[in-house]
Amino acid sequence: MLTEESDMLKASAEKSIGKARTNWVDLAREVAPRLRNFAAENEASGQLTPPSLDLLRECGFFGLLAARPLGGAEAKPDEALEVYETLCEADAAAGWVVMACNVATGSASGYLPDAGAEKVFGAGIPIIAGNGGPFGRADVDGKGYRVSGRWSYGSGVLHSTWIHTGARVFENGKPRINPATGQPEVRTFILPTQQARLLGNWDVLGLRATGSVDYELDNVAVPQEFTHSPDANIALRGGNLFRLGVVGMSPLGHTGAALGIARRALSELAELADSSGGRPSRLAIQGGDSQFQESFGLAEAQLRSARAFCYETWRDVAKTLDDGQPVQTRQYTLMRLALIHVTNVAADICSFAYKTAGGVSLRSTALQRCFRDMFSASQHRLVSNSFARDCAQDLLGLAGNKVWAIRGLVDPPAEARSLGGA
Repeated sequence: MLTEESDMLKASAEKSIGKARTNWVDLAREVAPRLRNFAAENEASGQLTPPSLDLLRECGFFGLLAARPLGGAEAKPDEALEVYETLCEADAAAGWVVMACNVATGSASGYLPDAGAEKVFGAGIPIIAGNGGPFGRADVDGKGYRVSGRWSYGSGVLHSTWIHTGARVFENGKPRINPATGQPEVRTFILPTQQARLLGNWDVLGLRATGSVDYELDNVAVPQEFTHSPDANIALRGGNLFRLGVVGMSPLGHTGAALGIARRALSELAELADSSGGRPSRLAIQGGDSQFQESFGLAEAQLRSARAFCYETWRDVAKTLDDGQPVQTRQYTLMRLALIHVTNVAADICSFAYKTAGGVSLRSTALQRCFRDMFSASQHRLVSNSFARDCAQDLLGLAGNKVWAIRGLVDPPAEARSLGGA
């Protein structure tokens, strides 16, 4: 736990909006209309404009997964899922920034050593963003590291005050081996955004307002207390939420994004079909013809079915965490499988809506934005169909004692093997 004399952290907890909030979903629904109004301006700016960012910050959404001792909410996973879904339905970019930053901010709050956590969270809940993939190099330097490299797709990084970034550890010029895994050691580093060079190259199809530019670090000194393992699932502060680990926090957010974008696409299409004028030729009849209605009904069923799978999975995980138990390999399998499935369903729905809207969807509308945002989201490595193979291995009883990491099923650490696995 943090030291008792940390007055800054105590003040942060006392001032936290998150501690006073008890229904985050209602709050998300309350602010959703305002986020909708800001969406077009956000996209034109290539990042969230001050009104959107200030609204999200003032509501406390950036502390949704942060540890309570630091002023965070430690929301239950199924509650956080519905928040992400609601925000992404209103504006996919705004919801994406929240969910991506929640992974970085939440993990830092739970797993950073005390001294680092005090510095990062001492003034309140920060916005931490970046790319946790181990694409950089961290050379051991005394009691810290020197980090260099270039990272692409730093989700939400233009809005951040701190960067969350991954790198492989080198010592005496050679990769340092993690004795627990037998593999080269990888760590997550937290450093002030001002120490990075933001490359401003966010020229993309969709999710344009997320400000997810590439960035570079050049021999930046990072003390040991500003790093943690990317595979951590034992909290230094906070409660059972942190048993989930980054490997669970990440699919949680992406699931909510797919659900929200798909729901918005169907809502926009329904409104277009029912409009009194300006409908495309494929919707010449108000309300659509029988073929459209059949397709729309099937799309609605597919989304509701996928959504039910997602919430069944995450409610089961939430119960496990409430009971103080570790999340099991099968539960990680189902959360990844649910994510892959809902991503495919959402992409199909957005394609259906885009094609059905005809020339209307060529113009800059919310429906067009849903199409672009969803097909951008579907390019993320985490949602690749290839992970269905790992899921199948577990479901078929072929995975042995393997455990989930971001990159898929892997052999468990040595200490877990010695205890008989997870």
